[in-house]
Amino acid sequence: MTRTVSILVGMAMLAACAAEKPAKQEELKGRWVDLSHDMAEDSPFWPTAEGFKHEVASFGKTPGGWFYSSYNLKFSEHGGTHLDAPIHFAAGKQTADQIPLDRLIGPAAVIDVSAASAANRDYRFTIADVENWERANGRLPDGAILLFRTGFDKYWPDRKAYMGTDERGPDAVAKLHFPGLSGELAKFLVEQRKVSAVGLDTPSLDYGQSKDFIVHRTLLGANIPGFENVAGLDQLPPKGATVVALPTKIRGGSGAPLRIVALVP
Repeated sequence: MTRTVSILVGMAMLAACAAEKPAKQEELKGRWVDLSHDMAEDSPFWPTAEGFKHEVASFGKTPGGWFYSSYNLKFSEHGGTHLDAPIHFAAGKQTADQIPLDRLIGPAAVIDVSAASAANRDYRFTIADVENWERANGRLPDGAILLFRTGFDKYWPDRKAYMGTDERGPDAVAKLHFPGLSGELAKFLVEQRKVSAVGLDTPSLDYGQSKDFIVHRTLLGANIPGFENVAGLDQLPPKGATVVALPTKIRGGSGAPLRIVALVP
């Protein structure tokens, strides 16, 4: 091929590319729902965890005449709406920065256990709860972000109403009362379903009176992250929504603050 012909072919290809219409961007249609509590100094934290501190570093007019504000933050990874990374209870498993995005973004499956939780603060979600949902909605899809709605987010930030006690320190842990998953259900999800993550609107995947944290050990041991202190699950349908749950990318973190939202079509 001569140089002249090569140039002409190249020009023709460029013209053809320019004539093509740009690829149509898929439009996101629906209603966005914020499933996160705001973080503040009255946010309930685990009794042994350091609470939220939002301290002023600078606030006001600068010598140059403009306004400027900046704050210092100090708090436990595991407070407010947050992620439990697998390494939180499983040595050698993924840290907060290592969790793949496809475990944090996916179809939501929302199971309403609010009636049982209202009747029993120590309720533990069962395999039957999942099977009842599946009878109405079909089998849990692979890659689902499974969310349990207890309704306890309505108590936030009243520590005693939300957690069962407003006391602090190691002795207060024995006084915690709120719902969570059963160990049998956690094992079922690991062995017989393929969920990407599990979340709920209480302080812990394990119920408040847990002594062995078997749910954390089982789910996180399978590299299934947890989302705790989720809010607003009453705004989601049982299926059909898409969840986006992005934690702060803390290198080596056992957890991280989480901004979780859902798109409801």
